Formats: sequence, C-alpha cells, structure tokens
Amino acid sequence: MDQDELTAYNKLNVLIIDDQVLVQNVIKSALVELGIENIKCAENAYYALRLCEQTSFHVVICAFNVKSDKDGFHLLEELKFKRHITKCTILIFLSAETSEHLVNSIVELQPDDFWVKPLNTKHVQSRLPLTLEVKRTLFNVYQAIDRQDYSKAMYFAERHLLNPALAKYHLQMKRLTGECLLNLREFSDAAQYYENLLQTHKVSWVYLGYIKALLQQDKLEDITSLLTELTDKTDTRFATYDMLAHYYIGKQDFAQAYEEIKKATRLAPRNIERNKRLLDLARLNHDHVGQYQAAIAMAKYAKNSIHDSPILRLNVVRAGIDYATTLEKAESIKVLNQADLLLTELEKQIPLSTQLKDQLLVVRARLHTAKEERPKAEAIIDNHISLRPGTSVEDNLDKVKALHELGRREDAVTLLDAIKRQISGNGLTDQVVGKYIEQEVAERAAVHFTPQQLNRMAVELFKRGKFHAALNSLEQAFSLTPRNMSVALNILKVLVVMLEKKQLDEGHKTLIEKLLLQLQHETLNAEQQVLFTEYQQKLQPH
Repeated sequence: MDQDELTAYNKLNVLIIDDQVLVQNVIKSALVELGIENIKCAENAYYALRLCEQTSFHVVICAFNVKSDKDGFHLLEELKFKRHITKCTILIFLSAETSEHLVNSIVELQPDDFWVKPLNTKHVQSRLPLTLEVKRTLFNVYQAIDRQDYSKAMYFAERHLLNPALAKYHLQMKRLTGECLLNLREFSDAAQYYENLLQTHKVSWVYLGYIKALLQQDKLEDITSLLTELTDKTDTRFATYDMLAHYYIGKQDFAQAYEEIKKATRLAPRNIERNKRLLDLARLNHDHVGQYQAAIAMAKYAKNSIHDSPILRLNVVRAGIDYATTLEKAESIKVLNQADLLLTELEKQIPLSTQLKDQLLVVRARLHTAKEERPKAEAIIDNHISLRPGTSVEDNLDKVKALHELGRREDAVTLLDAIKRQISGNGLTDQVVGKYIEQEVAERAAVHFTPQQLNRMAVELFKRGKFHAALNSLEQAFSLTPRNMSVALNILKVLVVMLEKKQLDEGHKTLIEKLLLQLQHETLNAEQQVLFTEYQQKLQPH
C-alpha cells in the first residue's frame, strides 16, 4: 500500500462486509458522495476472503454478524493472519451490539474505528475522513510497525511530535511510541514513559501500558491498589486480568494464573489462544469441569475459523472422559454418552486411513473403559494400537491414560519414561503444558487408578471396616481431584469413624484442619452443607 493512495478518494479500494444489503447500500451511498468509486461488498466471510485475494483494500468495513459462516471477529483475525489487513489498512468494525464481551473482543483486534448500527450517511461521511487523515498522516509509523521495525517507528513518531501542525495527532503518536517501547522490551523506559504520561493523560491505555511495563519488571507490589482500581472499571478490567494471568504464569503461580485467566476469558470469550491457555491451566489445576468447559468453548468458538480442527472436537471427548472419571456413576454416564455421540460423529467424518486413526482409536478405548466395557477397550489396544511412543507428547500421554485406566502399569510406565525424555529433549517453551505433563508423569507413576476407581475401592474397604486403607484410597482420589468436595466430605466421614474408634494420629488431625478450612471457603450444595456441618461439629473439638 502506498501513502499517496490514501490521499485521493478516487484511488481508494474499499471492502464492505455485511450480510444486510440495506447496511451495504447506506455505506456505499455515503462513500460515493465522498468521491470513493472502487467499492466492493460481501455478504459472507467466504466471498470477502476471495475478494481480498484479488484486490488489496485500503479500507475494510466489517460487521460482527456475517451470514452463514464465520463471525466478523474470526474473519478479521484470518484477514490479519493472511496479511490482507495490516496496520496500514483502515479497519472499521460494525455492530448493533455493544456488550462488554463484544467490545473487549473488538479491542483485541485493534480496529481504527467502531461504528454502531443503525448507520446513516452523515455518520459515515463524518467519521471516515477523520480516520483516513490519521492513517495518512502517521503512515510511515504504521508501516514501520508492520515491518516490526519499532525503533524506526519511534523515530518517525518523535519527528511528528516536534511538528506543532500535527498537534491533534500527538496523542495517537504517544500511544504508538509506548507500544513500541513495550515491543522492544524496554520495560524500564516504558514504565517511566507511561508514568510521565499519567501526569497529563489519565486514560485507560496509559494505565494499561504502565502496569504492563511494571509487571514485566516484577513490580506487582508497587501497583496493587492501581490494579484493584483498574479491575473495577469496564474499559480496563479485561486487559488487566489478561496481563495478570501472563504475569502469574511467568512466576509459575499457576493457581493464581488460572483464577485471572478465567476472569479474562469470561470477558472476551472468542480468543482461541486464550481459551487454550485456560484449558491448559484448568487441567494443571485439576479442575476437570473447567477443562471440559474450556474444551467445549474452544471447539465452539473455533468453528469455521483458521483454528478449526477435528483435534479440537477430539479434545472435547478427551476432556469429557477425564471429567467423567471424577463423577458419581449417574452423572458420569451422562457425560460419557455425550462424549460417545461426538466421537461417533468424528469417526464418521474422518477416514481411519488418516493420521488421526490412532488418536481416535485410543480415545475410543478410553471411552469403553470408562463405560465399563473393558473387553472392547482391550481388543482395541491389543489389535490396533502400537505401544511405541509417537512424536506428539499429548498423544503419548493420552495413550498412557488408556493403558493406565486398563491397569496395564508396566506398559504405561514404559511410555511415561519416553515422555520424560521428550520433555527434556524438546525443551518445551510453554510453561503450562510442560508443567502439566511433568505432573501427569508423576501422578500416573504414583497413583495406579482413576479417581472413580479409587472412590469405589474406598467404599468397599469402608464397608469391610478397613478404615485406614479406605482413607488412603480417598486421599489419592483427592490428590487427583482437589476441587471435588464430595471426595473431601467422604474423607471427613471416614475420619469421624476413626475418631469414634480412637484411631486418629497427629497426621490425621492436620488433615482434618486442612479439609475443614478448605470446605469453609467452598460453594457446597444443600446436601453437602448438611454433611459438612455434621462432620465439623464432630471433628472440630478434637
């Protein structure tokens, strides 16, 4: 794109993406009156992508709701990924909706403007020229950012700031300068830069840049009160939670990172990369329901986007099986039936000759085991699955789960050893995934059964009066499902009986204190609350 092309309206190429012909006509009519001649319209994402492959557009005006295929968020994400839209392109987002979720998603895409429907000619003709003027004036800055030459971008911005005639653009230039400092990882200089700006510009992007620069320098304590203030404000809470999640991941405080990313994802649910981090943190923190919900959300929001893949739907089945093995039988069956339906659909859609063949078979075997159809699971493993490790750590881990759940400890341990070598050999850069795999390797080696199996064993042992053994099984189950309050209450039930039989030692008393404290801060249903109160009254005095 050339800077001169942004000067003459009759040289502009404009693309309007909206499924409403009336909206297209209003915008088109307004643009024609401005002297813009080269205008293309698309009613869906598919046609919009085809047009972008044929023409380089200076202006892209895109609605959130696009008929029949992907939504505007994922369309613009794809256009940016394919470089049909760059920082030099004028990007305008259209929507009749102004919810916090949508606005947060739009902010992530960094459009030049956001137009709220219904539109009229006057609005279009007043807003577009202003956006064009900014883009044209700061073109060399945007072009340098596109090329990731942030030092050059700062040089151009500083030159513009010295020009009094460009005073009305100074705020945009200051914002771009701050972003360049952050991209250059000059965090100390960036913090000082934003701190100076706050003397005169108390606006959201200055605050957010300031806290990002300080978090990158591990100065969380310096901004505790400011963080509280920013998470109370609609225009800053989402970005603040997202930055805190990144900060805590870097500090390897994965429990707190999970709490922050849950808040960020609720406020902007469409970002697939964030959903992936949410899923990874959920499973690392043993939140099986959170992992299952995150897998479902990823598959839902990725549909028809550049992220869409059968693997995402397969991950829903995998997470469903993991979740089901932590539930009581009736609830477990519901989840497993849903997983079975989805897996059957995938098996029909994906030929077994593809590279996904082994993954589908391993998951099918796991599903049979979870549904107590052990002979079917064993037949798949014996006849179709190689026990040799593959190149994917995640696939190997799923195979370990299949073997582990069938009680084939020796085969599972052999694969676990291969995974350990893969972790050290690959030098996994994703801290969360690497930590999860380390955790799985340790837990699968130490605990030989699923939480559901351990619960059933504990019930049988309890009935036979083997209270220490029952407690041991329940503690193992709780180590795998520390958010399962039913297991916690079952532990207390056993401890109550052991108290009555005078079998408690100091270690048991420490366990009681820990569980009572945790349960006091958990959300329990009515039945669980009654049990907790009963056990608390019996155990707390001792």
